[in-house]
Amino acid sequence: MNIDLNLKIGGAAGQGLQTTGMALAKTLKKSGFHVFATQYYLSRVRGGHNTFQIRISDSPVFAMTESIDLLLALDSESIDKHLPELGDGVVVVDTDSIEVKESIDSIFHVPMLKIAKDVCGDKIYSNSVSMGAVIGLLCMELADLEFILKATFKKKGEEIIQKNIDAARAGYNYTKDNYPGGCKFTVKEPGENKNMMLVNGNEAVGLGALAAGVQFLAAYPMTPSTGVMTYVAANADKFNVVVEQAEDEIAALNMILGASFAGARSMTTTSGGGFSLMAEALGLASITETPAVIFLCQRPGPATGLPTMTEQGDLQFALNAAQGEFPRCILAPGTPEECFHLTTEAFNIADKYQIPVFVMSDQYLADSLFTLPRFDTSKVKVERHLLSDKELRTKKEEYKRYKLTPIGISPRALPGQEGVLVVADSDEHDEFGHINETPDNRIKMNDKRMHKLEVLREEMPAAKVYGKPDASITLIGWGSTYGPLAEVVDILTKGGKSVNLVHFTHIHPLPVEVTQKLLSKAKKTVCVENNSTGQFSRLLKVDASINVTEHVLRYDGKPFSPEFIIAVLKEKEVI
Repeated sequence: MNIDLNLKIGGAAGQGLQTTGMALAKTLKKSGFHVFATQYYLSRVRGGHNTFQIRISDSPVFAMTESIDLLLALDSESIDKHLPELGDGVVVVDTDSIEVKESIDSIFHVPMLKIAKDVCGDKIYSNSVSMGAVIGLLCMELADLEFILKATFKKKGEEIIQKNIDAARAGYNYTKDNYPGGCKFTVKEPGENKNMMLVNGNEAVGLGALAAGVQFLAAYPMTPSTGVMTYVAANADKFNVVVEQAEDEIAALNMILGASFAGARSMTTTSGGGFSLMAEALGLASITETPAVIFLCQRPGPATGLPTMTEQGDLQFALNAAQGEFPRCILAPGTPEECFHLTTEAFNIADKYQIPVFVMSDQYLADSLFTLPRFDTSKVKVERHLLSDKELRTKKEEYKRYKLTPIGISPRALPGQEGVLVVADSDEHDEFGHINETPDNRIKMNDKRMHKLEVLREEMPAAKVYGKPDASITLIGWGSTYGPLAEVVDILTKGGKSVNLVHFTHIHPLPVEVTQKLLSKAKKTVCVENNSTGQFSRLLKVDASINVTEHVLRYDGKPFSPEFIIAVLKEKEVI
């Protein structure tokens, strides 16, 4: 890796951090760099301290770092908080409007407000001035930023577009004229790669749902899951999807169960607090054996908790939510590519096994931006597992919606198909769907439903191994921790350590035998999770009798960085 630079924009909500950060990330992606960007933001419209961090490289990157090379400070708090993270870098700040308490060599004053007012007649264009200054410090040409500004402000008209470009050019020229040597970093632009895209986890889930043929989505907005609903809604007309903003989460899951019962591919999106309200309807999905895809995007709880931050704290809840015992499936992507493919897989599993399927993400993966090759849609298969009209016409026996079968999966017909009566009930029922409360029937029906879990377990793929298979130390992760953990393996391996990563995306039902085999090779196993109780390691112990050697846990609302993980491993004397 020759180029590895980290840019951080700091300021308060309402100062345009997201617009500035997104424009710079898109510009750097267009210039051909691999980009990883992540946001830290508080749950308020104005004020507080927010950041937008961008990492660029000429090799793929999937994690943030603790150190930064360039800080664009939009308030004094950004300097106070993040100056210690700066190495041999530069702080871009308008010292005319922001007080800098002491003389700092790395400070580069750019009079953003004055330039914006002088060039464009309004200080509102100061963010574009700052973007131009940043591109100048990177020793890059301005053309790609101008292209992105045109696209960003396209709907606002030519005058607004031109003023933003003029402001960016003025900031760029100011850097060239006033920074020693004209720029700080000598960055060679790789050149645009048209096959790469810049996408976040939520967009990838939305794309996966559309590729899978979703027909109905009902949800109540809840951070950080809302991006999936809005993405599907924005493309609903193109893909013939009905999107309903329900009055609450109770209604949302019940709505998709109704649509799914009628034959529509359906999903809902929510976070922990909203999913709490869905627990009863989750049981309804199970006993009626109605397919349901639930996108559960985690944030720290309980109650409102930290609504804009990240955590992996809902796994045990998803495993056990709703009364009684019934099968469910849990998938946890670690990258946007996995978000896409696991969402398509979730629909197929839900239809085949007639169960609720969770796609579990979190705020970190949901909001972070990655550069990736375009998703391979040739791998997407839509498998509905429905009885055709022809099959129903040639049947030799009366249709039984809950027919007892060796694998527990009953043939599924839809209400309204000719010659069949489809009956469903939330009470225990017989094969036809009629209420039956006898002990013998209860045992048969419960066993039928639970047997699907064991059949599905046989289909669940093994965890992914990153690094040497025979390493003496194995890091264990699930979901969004993949990027930081993979980078830890690279760093430690380069330093002579024998370390690998076993990363899980197919969480439940766990493929027990292959999991035991994978983890039996290591002398030490370390489970790395964004929660305080080691929820996934508990699952490994209960389901596979695996006791991990050590834990690295983080539950302050922030995601893992490679540096954080390595520091804890050293503290625990694992390495």
